Amino acid sequence: MPHRRTSRRDFIRRVSVGTAGFAIPYWSTSSRVRASEPASKNDRPHIGAIGVGGRGSSILQQAAQFGDVVAICDVDRQFAQRAKAAYGGKPAIYGDYRKLLERDDIDVIINGTPDHWHTAINVAACKAGKDIYTEKPLTLTIDEGKILRDVVEQTGRIVQVGTQQRSEEHFQLAVELVRNGRIGQLKQVWVALPYFSTKGGPFPPEPVPETLDWDMYQGQAPLHDYCRQRTHANFRWWYEYAGGIVTDWGNHHLDIAHWGADCEETGPISVTARGLFPNHGKPECFNTPDRFFSQMLYPNGVEVLYFTTLNERLLYGGVAETHANTTAEESDFLFGADCPEEIKSFERNGIMFLGDHGRIFVNRGGVYGKPVDLLKENPLPEDRWRVRPSQDHMGNFFQCIANRDEPVSPVRIQHRTITACHLTNIALRLQRKITWDPVTEEIVGDNEANAWQKRKQREPYQIEV
Repeated sequence: MPHRRTSRRDFIRRVSVGTAGFAIPYWSTSSRVRASEPASKNDRPHIGAIGVGGRGSSILQQAAQFGDVVAICDVDRQFAQRAKAAYGGKPAIYGDYRKLLERDDIDVIINGTPDHWHTAINVAACKAGKDIYTEKPLTLTIDEGKILRDVVEQTGRIVQVGTQQRSEEHFQLAVELVRNGRIGQLKQVWVALPYFSTKGGPFPPEPVPETLDWDMYQGQAPLHDYCRQRTHANFRWWYEYAGGIVTDWGNHHLDIAHWGADCEETGPISVTARGLFPNHGKPECFNTPDRFFSQMLYPNGVEVLYFTTLNERLLYGGVAETHANTTAEESDFLFGADCPEEIKSFERNGIMFLGDHGRIFVNRGGVYGKPVDLLKENPLPEDRWRVRPSQDHMGNFFQCIANRDEPVSPVRIQHRTITACHLTNIALRLQRKITWDPVTEEIVGDNEANAWQKRKQREPYQIEV
């Protein structure tokens, strides 16, 4: 049962947060704006933050515009103390998120933990009667998405997923143009991710820092000796804790592809994928692919080509100083014989929508294509299909807390997006085509592949439904 609401909760249910004019791009924190505040500071919702590393501290800073930070939880005490100091030394510190969730005076949870902790915390927070802003990727497995979707529906909690591109005007414009036929009938979507090298290791064991609860950090994942490369920014390159670039940036860009293709509440019916693992399966090395290519067919006939660009080479987390060049043999393996040459030489990440009458490309830099250029002389009529308005992702979340509307990036939709990412990882690891039934949410005719929908969870960190 949800816990008793306080008068503060009653207030924010009645009062809509004034956010319509604000825009805070999540890739830039150089400027901040203040939302319209309730009349009294005591009426602001109370925020509890779980996971306050780099990304967690950033989204908490955004959330603090709309509420008061009263509690902080992190398995790394250094990070928790740093966050406490950032908020005037007032928030209480916890090492176990379950203790934080026991507090009746906390209304909102900001979940900035690594991927393998997202679902357990989100489920527990929903059951504790909290509303949640959770980082992406939404889940570690397909099965976790099914669990969380059901819990959100049963509890009625507001859960916003941190796919902030949904609240950026140029992504919204691209989606509206495609959905309104400005490139004709949509045939294909290219979803291009940057090439982040994951070449690294083997990493030797190190003493566990005194400030870190290493057992709890690992959570449901299998036990491993500690090394710093398994934590903080680089957790995402280990399959134990994440899904690599396929689920990391993938959750962002594939979300826009689904939105534009009108596939938000379905999924692919077939997936073929291949990947390059730079460490070739050696133990104690990063174990996610840094280059991949996936072909997905959707029920409406749209084909999605989902891949890493070989020529946009970015560095993250100090993993490697250089990127491996892709040999001709590796390129042939990765892309196959029928892949357009343009994809093999692609030089920028983003989403390309291809119709029978034109193209539109969109990424964090803007939206491009002839239909965009023609908008001034031929704007979309007012009665055409439109996206749900949002120019501030965090602001939309707090507005929905107030009015109990569904946020712009809800679990039911983001579960479908991350499912396609997970299916790509399954297909490339098994090295065979898989058939997916988006209605029953099962892999058809392949029991081994179907078993990959979930993973064994280490005790006592299993997700409690």
